[in-house]
Amino acid sequence: MMERALSSAGISILFQDANLAIRYAENLPDHLKPSLTIGGTDLHLFGEKDGEHLLKLKRGVLESGKPATAEVELVTGDGVRIYELKIERVGGRKAQGLLSVISEITETRHREKVLKSLLRELSHRSKNLLAIIQGIATQTARHTVSLDNFLIKFRGRLQSLSNSQDLITDSSWRGAYLFELAEKQFAPYWPDAGTPMPIYGINAHLTPNAAVHLGLALHELIVNSASHGAISAGATSITLNCKEAELNGKKAIEVAWSEHFYFPSDHEFEDNSFSRTVLERVVPTSMNGRAQFAIDDDSIGYRLTIPETEYEILKRR
Repeated sequence: MMERALSSAGISILFQDANLAIRYAENLPDHLKPSLTIGGTDLHLFGEKDGEHLLKLKRGVLESGKPATAEVELVTGDGVRIYELKIERVGGRKAQGLLSVISEITETRHREKVLKSLLRELSHRSKNLLAIIQGIATQTARHTVSLDNFLIKFRGRLQSLSNSQDLITDSSWRGAYLFELAEKQFAPYWPDAGTPMPIYGINAHLTPNAAVHLGLALHELIVNSASHGAISAGATSITLNCKEAELNGKKAIEVAWSEHFYFPSDHEFEDNSFSRTVLERVVPTSMNGRAQFAIDDDSIGYRLTIPETEYEILKRR
């Protein structure tokens, strides 16, 4: 019954006498069994490096009577396996020997390693996000003349960032599809829910970095259209198209915004405005891309070329 219980629990037992010679072992892993020698020591079972460490530790347990824990890494045909040994002295004042309870913790250590890696990545991304928010706050304040105006624009930009971040988080930090990103940015401002949003071409899968920054660019274009352009008039003379392109002789995609409308002198794209800085400098620089922006009395055109390091073409529409 005890053997069955040990086997089902994946636990091994090792008993050594007061001289640390192995006297009994049960349910050892298959790759340890060939090394098992009754009367041998940890040097025979675990090898010279780990064996020396375990012998020193076990002598301390024999002398002090205090339990100890150790970990051993063994190279097997299936890779590195990690085992935990819980070591206790057997007997009263005069020690009769040691009992070691051995359990495999390979998967536990692997999960811990993955979790630490994810936490480091989360910390890195959080710092990047905070830097973006700080930049948005600083630049928005620099280009607004009243607190109310600042709050309106800053909240809108934060919401845009949040919308992009929701898609990235839902994908386990792998990024976001272009069409879903654009639809998320359009949704709060699109005048007719029954009218399809004007998004065409390649539905590229963007990296988290590209998704966040393209989301900011689309937000500036959409907000201007909702405040001063085609969306404000209920018109749908807007297209967002994605097609294959080249950048410095390498594969790329080009995301193009085209809007036709008679624009009054009041719009978001004055020279040196934050909106224009985002479109022409911040967004292309963030992804080592290229941008072209043009505004006339009756149209706005924006073309962003994104290098292949910032996207994958997984499906088309």
